[in-house]
Amino acid sequence: MPLGVLFALMAYGIYACGDAVIKGFSGQIGVFEIAFFTAAFSAVPMIFCKRREERWSDAFRMVHPWLSQLRAVCGVSCAMLGIYAFTTIPLAEAYAIAFLAPVFVTVISVLVLRETVSLQRWILLLATFAGVLIVVRPGFRELQLGHLSMLGAALLSSVNTILLRKIAPHETRMGLFSVLLIYTLGFNGIMMLGGFTMPDLTQFALLAAAGVSGGIGQLLFISATRLVPASQVAPAHYSQILWAVIFGATFFNEVPDSVAVVGLVLVVCAGLANVVSDETRKRTISRIGLLRGRQAARVVAPVPANDTASPTPQTGTRAA
Repeated sequence: MPLGVLFALMAYGIYACGDAVIKGFSGQIGVFEIAFFTAAFSAVPMIFCKRREERWSDAFRMVHPWLSQLRAVCGVSCAMLGIYAFTTIPLAEAYAIAFLAPVFVTVISVLVLRETVSLQRWILLLATFAGVLIVVRPGFRELQLGHLSMLGAALLSSVNTILLRKIAPHETRMGLFSVLLIYTLGFNGIMMLGGFTMPDLTQFALLAAAGVSGGIGQLLFISATRLVPASQVAPAHYSQILWAVIFGATFFNEVPDSVAVVGLVLVVCAGLANVVSDETRKRTISRIGLLRGRQAARVVAPVPANDTASPTPQTGTRAA
C-alpha cells in the first residue's frame, strides 16, 4: 500500500475518532463550546502546516478577501451544524448524509460554474442520493433536527469546496487556515457565553483530544495529497462509513439494521465508482492528448531529401 494512501486512511480514521468523542458530549456541553475548544486545540498541530517560504504575517494577506470571509462563514456554520448532528443522530446516518456533499458540489458546479457533467456521473450521484434515502428513510421514520442539520452542513461544505477551488491557488496555506480559525473562535466564543458550562477535567481532556486529533488528521491528509494523486486519496474517505458503524455500535449502541446497511453499501459503491470513473476519464483524455501530440509531431516532421518517395512522413532514426 502506498504511504500516501496509508496516511489518508489514518487521517479519516482520526477524524472519525474525533467525531465519536464529540458525540459523547451529547447533552453535557453546548455546541458552541465544543466548536470553540476543538478549534482552539486543533490549531496546535496545524502550526506545523506553514510552508517554509511563507511568513506568519501572510496569514492576514489575502488576494480574495471577500471570498475568504465567505468561505470562513460557511466553514463555521458547517462545523456548528455538523457538531449538532453528531450529538443528536446516529453516527452512520450522519456520515451517510454528509456524503451528499459531492452531489451538491456537482449541482452547484453545473448551475453556477457552467461545468459539464457526464451522464455516468449523474447516475452515480443519483445512486448516492438513493443510498442516503435508504439509510434515513424519510416518511417511514421520524426525521430529527439533526438530520436536517447534517443536510445543511453537507450543503455548506459543498459551497466551501467551490470557494476553495476559486481562492486556493492564490492564497497562502496560513491565510486559508488562519481566517477560518479566527472566525470559528470569535463566533463560538461569543455565542457560548450565554450558557457557558465549565468542562470538568475529563471533559476538557476529551475536548483537547478531539481538537488535536482533528489537527493531526489534517496534517496527515496534507501529507497524503503530497505523496499520491488525489484519485488515490479520495477512496479513503469512504472508510469513515466503516468507522461510524464500528464506533456507533461499540460506544453508543447504534447498530444499523439490514436496510440501512444496504443504503450504506450503495453510498460507498457509488462514491468509489465515481472516483474510478473520474480517474478513467482523466487517463483517457491524457492518452488522447498524447496521441494527438504524436500525430502532430509526425505531420510537422521534415522528410529527408533522399526519402521523398515515402508516402508517410517518418520520425526517429533510419537505418543507412
